[in-house]
Amino acid sequence: MDRRSFLKASTAGGAAAAASALAAPVYAQGKRTLTMVTTWPRGLAGVWDSVERVANNVTALTDGQITIEAKAAGELVGALEVFDAVTAGQADIYHGADYYFVGQHPGFAYFTAVPFGMTAPEMMTWYYGGEGMKLHHELGEVFGLRSFIAGQTGAQGGGWYRKEVNSADDFKGLKFRMPGLGGQALSKLGASVQNIPGGEIYQALSSGALDATEWIGPWSDEKLGLQEVCDFYYPAGFHEPGAALSVACNLEVFNSLTPAQQKAIEVASGEAHQANYAQFIHNNGPALERLVSGGTQVRTFADDIWNAFGKASVELLNEYTSDDLFKKIHESAQASMKASSGWLNVSDSAYAAQRNRVLASM
Repeated sequence: MDRRSFLKASTAGGAAAAASALAAPVYAQGKRTLTMVTTWPRGLAGVWDSVERVANNVTALTDGQITIEAKAAGELVGALEVFDAVTAGQADIYHGADYYFVGQHPGFAYFTAVPFGMTAPEMMTWYYGGEGMKLHHELGEVFGLRSFIAGQTGAQGGGWYRKEVNSADDFKGLKFRMPGLGGQALSKLGASVQNIPGGEIYQALSSGALDATEWIGPWSDEKLGLQEVCDFYYPAGFHEPGAALSVACNLEVFNSLTPAQQKAIEVASGEAHQANYAQFIHNNGPALERLVSGGTQVRTFADDIWNAFGKASVELLNEYTSDDLFKKIHESAQASMKASSGWLNVSDSAYAAQRNRVLASM
């Protein structure tokens, strides 16, 4: 190669290198603290454990390069203001239940729970084995977020009631706390549905502002003291068969992290999701026994009530399918649920029924 050709090639290579350098993302250097706002009161059983698990995981996985300063509901912003705080850049990341934000887009409900939707194993199958995580990212990016599920309560109870419910008509005029699309379905039965943060439920029941409520399950409900203000508990509900919790990071903040730090948030969230599910299942059985021993009256909904729940839920979900992104998420979740339940019904469910029958007879 002659000198002229060499200089020409070098100049071209230098320009390409410069262009490549300009195009490369710029990552913030040094240790960073991310401010996390949450929808939960500090120390609330189960849900706050998930907050701490995510924060501790991120610190460990990044060797202390990233720490998360978690703020309880009301410490920086209100419980239901965390979405706006993160999208506006007032905070870096939130931890909450995404179905609180169906007012921003109804598709967020699918990343917590929808009525007559997926159980926890079915949710995990869709999210990690199917399109769930991809769709969570797609929806979050519309609002400048990068989202991951980061907790799992398992099946949630049908609620706490001052009076026993015997028919679907008993929901007419009932002042009921239920967030998300489940609450909207319940309103179709004539209930006066309210969405108030978990930290305000006990006082609302005590004052008569509520007649009934759902929260999570026996363990967390016992910690909240709901057995002190309601006599009747319905363990099986239609609205949250497997409720996930989420973290969502401001997308600009997320993109300023290194790929390893981004992966740390993803992995930290996934591990917290798994651990939180085990935590709830581990604690719910003993808590239910304590509640019953303490005088709580356990009831089940009659079939006609379940039928009314189902009719209202299907009608509601179909009403939202005019939105293209909601329809995309809905159809993906439904297809995954159908596929996974086809196997689970003839394997896990059949086995559990036979195991319980056999052991009960011995």
